Amino acid sequence: MTDRHETAHETAHDAPHATPRETAVYTHGHHESVLRSHRWRTAANSAAYLIGELRPGLRVLDVGCGPGTITADLAELVSPGGHVTAVDAAADVLAQASAHAAERGLSGVVDFATADVHALDFADDTFDVVHAHQVLQHVGDPVRALREMRRVCRPGGIVAVRDADYAAMTWFPATPGLDAWLDLYRRVARANGGEPDAGRRLLSWARAAGFTDVRASATAWCYATPEEVAWWSALWADRTRASAYASVAVAGGHADPDDLTAAAEAWHAWGRAADAWFSVLNGELLCRA
Repeated sequence: MTDRHETAHETAHDAPHATPRETAVYTHGHHESVLRSHRWRTAANSAAYLIGELRPGLRVLDVGCGPGTITADLAELVSPGGHVTAVDAAADVLAQASAHAAERGLSGVVDFATADVHALDFADDTFDVVHAHQVLQHVGDPVRALREMRRVCRPGGIVAVRDADYAAMTWFPATPGLDAWLDLYRRVARANGGEPDAGRRLLSWARAAGFTDVRASATAWCYATPEEVAWWSALWADRTRASAYASVAVAGGHADPDDLTAAAEAWHAWGRAADAWFSVLNGELLCRA
């Protein structure tokens, strides 16, 4: 029988002395409009499928933690006695996550570090739970990333992942400008090395990574109240015009500034509809290591 660590290391190091590294570009970046969305996320609205697996005393790795709102919730769920290590590729957003943990009195329960999920700087079998929310859609090799997450998770532990599926996003009323926005976004994300329709692919990726005990599910974010619609439409209009996405869309020849302005205006127009409704489907997995 092949050892799971042996398999992970062989895959992670295809050539002697090679160090895997990220090859994709993070499409969104960390513009204020992006963080406005990320700070809304909690364990309750974004990791409910995992909560039942958590208990005091567990060691958790939170991969791609962003501004740390989910991280802090995970830390509270494994306290007392537990610990969360939160990692992200961007040092600037880690500073925000650390400040958020401190505000919630969790500085002793969480530590932070920069990391590339393709080559995690942790020993085998370090964590009881390894969690990644909206990460695999943005990485260059999601199967390799899952193998690394499996390597650092103890036998019998849980690797938990959740990703949106852009092609499955749906809204009302019909807005041709949003159809154009979605088509553009998916082209830009793929040109950056990611996979925007990750939600439907998670199970396939996990099996390719060597997981055999996998529980797959799906849940949705839904924005339907006037307040939710106003918030969602405004942040996406801002992201479309001013975030890193806008820069890479133009630099990559996928759009010009007028195209992005038209997409932002389509978001505002949809948001003004009295009966506006938007849903984001998320695939999610609990993988037993």
